[in-house]
Amino acid sequence: MRRHAVQAVLVILGALLALVGIGALPAQAEGETVQGTLRNSGTPVPGVKVSVTGPEGFSGEATSDAQGKWVISVPGPGQYKVNLDVKTLPETATLRFPERNPFTTTVNGDQTKSVIFAFGADTRVTESKADQAVNRFAQGLRFGLLIALAAVGLSLIFGTTGLTNFAHGELVTLGALVAFFFNSKLGWPLLVAALITVVVCGAAGYLQDKILWDPLRKRGTGLIAMMIISIGLSIFLRYIYLFIFGGTTKSYPDAQGATSVGPGSITLTALDYLSMVISILVLLGFAFFLLRTRTGKATRAVADNPALSSASGIDVDRVIRIVWIAGGALAGLAGVLLGIAQQVNYQMGFQILLLIFASVTLGGLGTAFGALVGSLVVGIVVEMSTLWIPAELKYVGALAILIVILLVRPQGILGRAQRVG
Repeated sequence: MRRHAVQAVLVILGALLALVGIGALPAQAEGETVQGTLRNSGTPVPGVKVSVTGPEGFSGEATSDAQGKWVISVPGPGQYKVNLDVKTLPETATLRFPERNPFTTTVNGDQTKSVIFAFGADTRVTESKADQAVNRFAQGLRFGLLIALAAVGLSLIFGTTGLTNFAHGELVTLGALVAFFFNSKLGWPLLVAALITVVVCGAAGYLQDKILWDPLRKRGTGLIAMMIISIGLSIFLRYIYLFIFGGTTKSYPDAQGATSVGPGSITLTALDYLSMVISILVLLGFAFFLLRTRTGKATRAVADNPALSSASGIDVDRVIRIVWIAGGALAGLAGVLLGIAQQVNYQMGFQILLLIFASVTLGGLGTAFGALVGSLVVGIVVEMSTLWIPAELKYVGALAILIVILLVRPQGILGRAQRVG
């Protein structure tokens, strides 16, 4: 037992050293930069000169490449003036707001500041309440699908182990950060980065259970104690992310400059539609796994009654390990897609963790399909509520709905009533 404990400590220390080493590499070459992507009606605009001037007489210049991208390194934090040379624009491209060129922007320490130049005529119109409602509903559906990816895994982990895992949001953040590293630092296409990220986060879920939760379960650690440990793990991982990634918000290079493509008053981008399609396909595939495969049926059986499943010959430990891998992979994918929608920062998973828990509770604790239904309800309510309340308070509406439904139906939408006492 003592040798296994020493091995576990060595593995954890090695992982931490590897994380610090990986984080140190990009930090040495990062610094402060100003960048952007020039697109006219979705088409890259190459060969355009952009200049940046700043403190102590600094002056830098870059020309947009074939993808419309340009990057200028600046000497440090401060205020910089960004100017686009309109003489180098093609005849088909005109600045939408020429009075804003040049403009002043503030660059913080170790920040990659993204600058957007809009092209074409200003076609903004005042939306009616009905158009706003349609757009908010579409945004809510997209947001609900993203939450569902994380909530389904969390719900199954709770159903099979009884653990209320407050560190699940950090798996979401890990997905966004890993994809950003592959896309921004290594230059891999975002789709390839997302696929590798899903594998990495699935492995992270496996290691988390193998190193931490499985030994605790075998020791007979109580669920309350394990929940408190998960809170500590969440805080620990969040500050590791802060140390490696920094406190600034950044964007995937491949997601910059995206424009809305409708239809009608809907302001979703092509990447938003793609993320929704990916979410739906993954959730349908996971539903097929749970309903039609032998392992999926065993997973549902363990989530329903672990003791009876074990007595029936089901390898409960193997099922729990599979659930952790699937939960980590789904959370990682949710992080990637959330990073496309809201950009990337070190606490993005923590910021939506309450909504993930609300979705799981609303749909019914321990039920994957309940988590899906609850996520869609929460996502749509959150976005639709901004029609009547300030955007800063939009999460309040979802939590109010949660309280009302639980007062009427304590077991959740798809949960089953259980006798207590």
